[in-house]
Parts: sequence; structure tokens; C-alpha cells
Amino acid sequence: MIRPLIVLLSLAALSACQRESSSPQASAPTATPAPAVPVAVEAAPLKDVIEREPRYVIGISYPPAAAKYPGLALELRRYADAARADLMQAVQEMGERKPPAPYDLSLSFNTVVDTPKIVAVAADGSSYTGGAHGNPLVARFVWLPDQDKLLKATDLVPDPGSWRDISGFVREQLHAALSQRVDADELPPAERADLIRTAGKMIDEGSQPEAEAFDQFEPVLGADGRILALRFVFPPYQVGPYADGTQTVEVPASVLLGHIAPAYRGLFAGT
Repeated sequence: MIRPLIVLLSLAALSACQRESSSPQASAPTATPAPAVPVAVEAAPLKDVIEREPRYVIGISYPPAAAKYPGLALELRRYADAARADLMQAVQEMGERKPPAPYDLSLSFNTVVDTPKIVAVAADGSSYTGGAHGNPLVARFVWLPDQDKLLKATDLVPDPGSWRDISGFVREQLHAALSQRVDADELPPAERADLIRTAGKMIDEGSQPEAEAFDQFEPVLGADGRILALRFVFPPYQVGPYADGTQTVEVPASVLLGHIAPAYRGLFAGT
């Protein structure tokens, strides 16, 4: 349930307080060739990380299932390494001073789907480097073992025009959920209308009909292992204020099938 005061403050301060993207990018490689050492490091098995220092704390956990797929394990490690690098940069910039509260990186990878055809891993956590709250870390990794590749939104829906229908369905669900939360607060009509208008603008801006707005998703499978729906995941700030947390919308296969690339339609129910 949204508390009106928190939401209005969050919306007003959004442009000033929004932190870095929830999907950290690994730093660019150096120009100097180093063929042996990076290959050895990338081939190493995933290991949970626990680091405790007076100025920072790091905790990273990996799912055992990812060890079966070296390519997937590499993607998870890259994401975690990028998040750790961002935290350590903030620690270095702090110099010798000690923060009021230790900087903190908490990141957990969990397997949400594990079948011979599809494997999906959810990454959730936060990185705190000062301020009122941490920077959310939200990512999803969908791996196709048969093809040994990461499945991306642009692979599934290659036609840019197809995102209009998907975006329209998602927006309808998000606006309906917003109305239900606001109605539960029993606000005065004027305040309710203002909140619906302001929060609704965030929904529309964060769900533009572009693949980039829907790059975090996980499959919802039926008993036969085929995809019944895709659950699109929106980190805090994308379609709502921080107080709303991570939001999700499930888009059924019946809505998606006409837009899915032929190479992947066999993964979906109803084909």
C-alpha cells in the first residue's frame, strides 16, 4: 500500500535522488592483450563472497544450479563484479574518513526456473554508499542450455513495432494496480487525482514501447515446461517511486505469441 506522503515526496525528489542504473555494466577492457589470465579467472567456479572491513561489507551468493552452465556462470559473475567495482570505487573516493554507516553490497542470485530447455536466475540486492537508502540491484538472466546463450528481449521480440502491444498490456496492468493501491488509502478526491496523474506519468515513461524497458524478465512455465507467460520485472524508480519497490507484470503467451521470433515460439504454450 502506498503511503501518500512518502509517495509524493519520492516523486518530487526523483530527478535529484535517482541513483545509478539497477543493472551495472562491467568496465571496458583495457587495450593491452592479456589472453591467459582473464580466461583462467573467467573459468573459475562461482564462489560466494563475504568481505568485512571497517568501512564496507560485501555479501554475494550464487545458486548451485548455475555451475552446470559456464556461460551463465560467467554472466552472473560479470554482473556481480561490476556491482562490486562500483562499491569499491565509492570506498576509494571516501579516502581515510569513515562513513556514519559502513558501505554495503548485498546481492543474491536465485534460480527461479531450471529445466533442460530453460534456466532463469534472479538477481536481487542493493548497494549502499550513503544517503537515505541503497541503490537497488535487480536483474534477470534467462539461459537456453541447448543453444548455450543468454536470451534477451530483443531476441524474443525482434520487431520494434511489436513492443507497442506489449507495452499497452503492461501499462494497463500497472495503472490498474496503482488505482487499487490509491483507492485503499481513501484519499480526498483532489489528492487522489494528483497522485494518479503523477504516478501514472512514471508508469508511462518507464514502460515505453522499446525493448530496453522490458529487458528484465523471467518465464512462467506450465506443467509441460512450456512458457505460459513472461513476468516482466521493473526495478524501483522505473515505473514508480522507491517506496513501491520492485513491480512485476505477467504477460500471457496468448498476447506474446504473435510477436515472438519464429526460432523461439516452440518454447511457448499454445504453439
